[in-house]
Parts: sequence; structure tokens; C-alpha cells
Amino acid sequence: MRKTFTLACATSLGIMAAASTAAQAEDSVFVGHLMDITGATGFVGKLYGPAVRDAVDYINENGGIDGTTIEMDSVDYAYEVPRAISFYKKWEQQGMVAMQGWGTGDTEALISFVAKDEIPVWSASYSGHLTDPTGKNPNTQKPAPYNFFYGPSYSDGCRALAQWAMEDWKANGGEGTPKFVHTGDNHPYPNAPKEACAAYAEELGFEVLNPVVVSLKPGDFKAQCLTIQENGADYAYIGNLGPSVVSLFKSCDTVGTDVQFMANIWGGDRKTMEAIGDTERSLIFVAANAFWGSDAPGMETVRAISEMADPDVEFRTHHYIRGICTAYYMKEAMEWAKENGGITGPNIKQGMYARTDWVPEGLEGVCIPSTWTAEDHRGTMTVNVYRGTNVGGEVGIERVAQTTLPRRDDWLGW
Repeated sequence: MRKTFTLACATSLGIMAAASTAAQAEDSVFVGHLMDITGATGFVGKLYGPAVRDAVDYINENGGIDGTTIEMDSVDYAYEVPRAISFYKKWEQQGMVAMQGWGTGDTEALISFVAKDEIPVWSASYSGHLTDPTGKNPNTQKPAPYNFFYGPSYSDGCRALAQWAMEDWKANGGEGTPKFVHTGDNHPYPNAPKEACAAYAEELGFEVLNPVVVSLKPGDFKAQCLTIQENGADYAYIGNLGPSVVSLFKSCDTVGTDVQFMANIWGGDRKTMEAIGDTERSLIFVAANAFWGSDAPGMETVRAISEMADPDVEFRTHHYIRGICTAYYMKEAMEWAKENGGITGPNIKQGMYARTDWVPEGLEGVCIPSTWTAEDHRGTMTVNVYRGTNVGGEVGIERVAQTTLPRRDDWLGW
């Protein structure tokens, strides 16, 4: 009888423990969050990373995932790939169900890890290499079934800029064959769209010049500017961001390089134009959401998130707003997962496929309608193109084009 009683108690305790564990899992889920605040991309990392964290805080404050709290561990990994991998392994051991990532080097290094562990990742890397979940395109380096991002890929952003440049060339009476050049550091982030964009630029009728290496770190780039000038480039794509863009602008202004600069989604914003100072040249750049000051209905949510985080902040960049969009796509995928078997990695992934032309509730007019499928992780082919100017210290930002690129099979994963 003693043995029977002991066994019964053990069984009862086991059931209670399992129920307690299930209840705890229902009460909260754990999400890892990589930020770059102090590293090479901290200029924009300190804008985007806090946005994701602020959005999750706001989500939790307003009911979480239908009552489930998101426990988020936000860390500054200083843009160092080994540190990112170390944090990932630690979080995976802690039962992470999803991750908010950052850079291209670390996101691409983790593709196989997250696929094996079935942990969906929303990165702030928009590398085209992350968009092919099955690896069906020969250009795909590695299938990325658990990788997502909000906005156009770096490749598609650059393709849209090349398209704009050809239209600009023709509109301004350009004669002969215009010349296109890629500039940026020899690093996974600037290199991600280089080959894909060059191929499309050639397809459009550009002569594509040899790339010019420009460091992510700010410096004296007059030698690079002279190379761009001597080669006769008409349009130069910048794969870098912030301080490096500012240095390149100022160096080329100094030597009188006559070229139209075009920057990726991280390379253009109001702060960069302010830092460039008075200049006769403009910067054409990519964006993927409404800007601060927009009258879009969803800006009410954006302002509420910002005010809850810091009521004294009067302006947020489009990078901050993009971080909010990203966090909300994760939120709604988790909501779908909770209704369809529980908030697990595989279910969250399926939640990303549950809707088409999807804008998160409360962010209407802010985020671009997006669609992800099990065959194609290019959420959107729509690219907003902006022009930034600084005339006498007066910064101007205006949208000059909105392009919806074709969803070509040969561009998937590239």
C-alpha cells in the first residue's frame, strides 16, 4: 500500500508539475533580441533596436499576446558575429521561441542554427539571401526557412534605385550609356546586393563599373571620390550607412566629384542629412514605411509607443518606425500561433503565412502591406524612394518614387 501511495503521489505531483509548466508557458514566452548600440552600425542600431524593445513593452502593457507576456532579453552585441552566436546559443537553452536579430553577418551565420532549432528570426538585415526558404533558386546560398524581415531586400532596394536612376538619366536628357558603380565596405552587409543589383543595372542599360571599396568607418575618402570621378560614374550606390555616408559626401564635395549618390535603406535619413551639412548634391535613398509627422492613422500607435518609452522625445526616424512594424508582425504571428496550437517556433512561422497584403492592426498607413509564403519570404516588392537635401542647413526629405518590382523567380534568394 505504501508503494502504491508513493507511486500515486508521484504521478499526481508529476501531473501538477506539468500543468504548472504549461500554465507558465501560457503566461509568458521568451524572445532574444540582438541590438548594436556601440558597434560599427550603432548609428542606426541605437534607433532601431530600442524601437523593437519599446514596441514589445507597449504590447505587454496592452494585453500582450492575448494575455501572454513577451519576455525579451535585449543585448548590445556590438556588431560582433561570435558574440551574436554565443547569445543565440544561450537563449536557445533558455527556451527561446523567437528572436529579433540585427546584422547581415550574424543573421546569415545563424541561418542553419535557427532552421534546425525551428526558431523564427526577424532581422534588421534585409539581405536577399534570407528570402528563399526552400533553396530552389540556384543563386541562393543557403535555404532560410525560419528567416523573415519587414521591408524590401537590399537587392530589391538597389534594383529600385537603379530603375529610378535610369528614369532620371532619361528625364534629364542624358546621352549615351550611363555608368553605375557600387560603393561600400568589403563586408556582408554592403556586399549583399552587389552582384544582384549589378546584373539588373546592366539589364536596364547601365555600364557597370568596378566596385569602389569605402570603409563602414568614417574617414578621408577623397581617393575613392577621385576614382569615382576618373571612371566617369553617373550614379553611385552606397552600401554603407550614417557616418561613412557623411564622410563620403564631404570628401566628394571637397574634390568636386559630380555623381548622384543613392543609399540603401540604412544610409539615408534626416540625421545623416543634418550631419552632411550644406551641400549642392542630394541623396536618393530607400525607405519602407511612413515618416514621423505623417497623418497615417497608424501613426497614433507609433506616437503612443514613443511617448510611453520617453515622453520628451519629439522626433523619431523612419528606422525607429520600421522597428515597430517588425515587432508587430511578430506579435500578430504569435497571436495566430496561440489560437492554432500554442506559441511555438513552428506555429509562429505558420502565422507568418496566414495573411496576405498584411498590415498589423493599429499601424494602418504606416507599414507596407506584406505577404510571406512558404515558398517566398520576400514580404514586399514595393520600394519607396526618397530624396534628402541640405541647403543652407535646411534639411528636406521628399518621396520621389514608389516602385513595385516584379516578383521574379530568378531574384528569389539573391
